[in-house]
Amino acid sequence: MSTMILGRHLLPAGLRCCRCQATYSVKRHYSSIPDDVKSLRAVVSPDISKIRNIGIMAHIDAGKTTTTERMLYYSGYTRALGDVDDGDTVTDFMAQERERGITIQSAAVTFDWKSHRINLIDTPGHVDFTLEVERALRVLDGAVAVFDASAGVEAQTLTVWRQAEKHHVPCLCFLNKMDKPTANLRFSVESIKKKLKANPVLLQIPVGSGKNFTGVVDLLTNHKLIWKQGSVGDDGRVFESKPLNQSDEPELLEEAHEARTALVEQVADLDDEFAELLLTDFSDRFDAVPSVRLKEAVRRVTLARKGVPVLLGSSLRNKGVQPLLDAITDYLPAPNERHQDVVQWYKNDLCALAFKVLHNKQRGPLVFLRIYSGTLKPQTALHNINRNSTERLSRLLVPFADQHVEIPSMTAGNIALTVGLKQTVTGDTIVSSKASAAAAGRRAQSESVTEKQRGEQASVVLSGVEVPDPVFFCTIEPPTMSKQADLENALNCLQREDPSLKVKVDPDSGQTVLCGMGELHIEIIHDRIRREYGIETHLGPLQVAYRETILHEASDTDTLDRTVGERRHVVTVQVSVRPVDPSCPVSSCELAFTEESEAQLSQEMKHAVENGVHSSYLQGPVLGYPLQSVSTLIQSVTMEPGTSPAMVSACVSRCMLKALRLAGGQVLEPVMSLEVTVGEEHLGSVLGDIAQRRGTVRDIQSRHDNKVLLATVPLAEMMGYSTTLRTLTSGNATFSLELDTYEAMNPQEQNTLLKRMAGLF
Repeated sequence: MSTMILGRHLLPAGLRCCRCQATYSVKRHYSSIPDDVKSLRAVVSPDISKIRNIGIMAHIDAGKTTTTERMLYYSGYTRALGDVDDGDTVTDFMAQERERGITIQSAAVTFDWKSHRINLIDTPGHVDFTLEVERALRVLDGAVAVFDASAGVEAQTLTVWRQAEKHHVPCLCFLNKMDKPTANLRFSVESIKKKLKANPVLLQIPVGSGKNFTGVVDLLTNHKLIWKQGSVGDDGRVFESKPLNQSDEPELLEEAHEARTALVEQVADLDDEFAELLLTDFSDRFDAVPSVRLKEAVRRVTLARKGVPVLLGSSLRNKGVQPLLDAITDYLPAPNERHQDVVQWYKNDLCALAFKVLHNKQRGPLVFLRIYSGTLKPQTALHNINRNSTERLSRLLVPFADQHVEIPSMTAGNIALTVGLKQTVTGDTIVSSKASAAAAGRRAQSESVTEKQRGEQASVVLSGVEVPDPVFFCTIEPPTMSKQADLENALNCLQREDPSLKVKVDPDSGQTVLCGMGELHIEIIHDRIRREYGIETHLGPLQVAYRETILHEASDTDTLDRTVGERRHVVTVQVSVRPVDPSCPVSSCELAFTEESEAQLSQEMKHAVENGVHSSYLQGPVLGYPLQSVSTLIQSVTMEPGTSPAMVSACVSRCMLKALRLAGGQVLEPVMSLEVTVGEEHLGSVLGDIAQRRGTVRDIQSRHDNKVLLATVPLAEMMGYSTTLRTLTSGNATFSLELDTYEAMNPQEQNTLLKRMAGLF
């Protein structure tokens, strides 16, 4: 099988590059191709047990993209090692990513490793782009969590770990940057235990430390893997593997023996089958347990999410990545080991989930699909259950970061990129036809365990992702009114790509308002509009997305009597509202009916009442921000025959507004969790600055020579914090922000906000 090279990427000869639609031959490119390059034509029909769908997740700057780059290089997918600092990595292909040295949007690549097909998604580490991680983890079968070995578990690591747990994704841990002088294996493992509440299963120990880190000892096989401290440009492709023997350092031998014994005991505690093997065959000789049986037990522990294997390395120094690739194929699940319920329902019919949309100027929307069952082929009609619509798939592609290869079909377990699905958005379930969805629904009903599950037709729809509420917003204006239509088109495309971006029109001023997850998020959107759509927009000042609640319980009654044409509409509504316990979920707004009112209402009128209540939740009584932690009880609804549902909704909404005003409004402000890593010499000035920002310090921890400051600070006080922190610490501090909760503003701050919003100062 011949293979061709496109840029730095290896593609099967005869397949088309979707950038220029040309069919390439080997002669146009390099004639010297590595012997171990695997042909990618197997992507058409791979063995599902040999597929691994994985994501790389971590805190910002832990080394995700660098690790991904090494995987691509050692698998033969690229011919040169890319570097984040040089801006030439495969997965960070956006101009903003290469300029800033951070990952902004998740990128998918497909490559082969030792007869396995690995579909890998490199995810962002910045909290502003946490939805990118969420929707990637939703469709992946396993994940690799990358840690800075000198920092252990950091703020965003906790967030992505919780996301993986929510979707029940088995994980591996890779302690990166073991070559740093402050790298600490024991500290990192303990932080995984304490902060992530996980069971780290240590599979390797380091050989050397700091700059002298040269390799690892594989505890399963008792082999020492050494990457030579080569000359500049040593790519780490070649490493030495040899069994530990008595000629090795006594300290290393003793440490390896103790670590393997601890590993065997830990796995026996977590896996009953392995414990039985130990008791029957190796009760007095733990060191004689075959590595194959130990590896099988570690795999069972990983798949059951009872433990997480921990591996070591230094991606930047090209050490430890090949064993990590082996661990991905050995311990993380194949697609047929997960999502069995979906496969049961759909059998051999197509079922796929749309988890990401990109816009291409030539082809329109490109939709990423994870295929759970069946086969996907181009030029076929597909049914979207969520939209109840049918669309035609025109072309089918394999994603290779920003370059794609067209293929004739794609089987279950893979990730595909499709052209032609113009209505599909993130979270939609795609099937072959309405009939197959109905058949799957019948199977799901017949296999339901409880009566409660019976009749739930929606169970055949795959769950999408939860989109967090934005915390920042600002106005955006085109340079001229003639560009307004172009701006609206750009914002529509960007919203479809990024569900965490919200666009609305201010009803008072008529201005377009951008709502995003943070300063960086909105800044990136603004930059993309300029670069990709050629519109020089103007952003208004950044504002905080406050919330509102009520202080007391209140009731009110309202009557609407209106004649429209020859038809008279009369409806009388009585409602009561009360504040909900703050310990309830932050976004909770409840609605209930008295038995009497519910019995009187038809299903249509009940729906109209619900619409009226929910529309009133969108604008609070103080400043018009959305409400939360409010409970509404519909006491009674009486109407004359012929009254339309729209009039009922209008009356309910008006009555709700009156009741909310009687209950007294309270503004809630978003409060952020702040983590600052700073040298001890600058700690005092950072603490003083946080105090001025109305912050509350929760804890100060030590991490080697640095201090880690944990605090909660109102988001309104954090504008431009990165610049201030850089000034205070001479650029020697890092920080991360994450939404913690919404808290009531004190009366003085609320009055100040009201005056500012009224334009008094």
